[in-house]
Amino acid sequence: MSRKPHSPFDPDRSLTEEERAAEKTLPRPDWGSPEERPKVDYRIHPASRIFVRGPWEMAASILIGLGVVMLMQPFFMWAYTWSFLVLLVGTVMFLVVSHFPE
Repeated sequence: MSRKPHSPFDPDRSLTEEERAAEKTLPRPDWGSPEERPKVDYRIHPASRIFVRGPWEMAASILIGLGVVMLMQPFFMWAYTWSFLVLLVGTVMFLVVSHFPE
């Protein structure tokens, strides 16, 4: 019997059977603003721990800075050649990441 590797999207294995049954009875959250605290304590989805704005914005900013340095250096033709693509990827990444939750 082979087991699949653990994924952050797998259900929480630390919950007991009673906690899993109780979790299914929780009401759906009301629609509100993202800043509003939920009325019921819900578990945080594992993907929301990965897709947070701070580290991804920093990575995008580093890519943009690297692209600018590659564009302005006079030594390596390969760096100049790839500079536009690095700048473009960093800019698009920053646009996407700016919509992630904080």
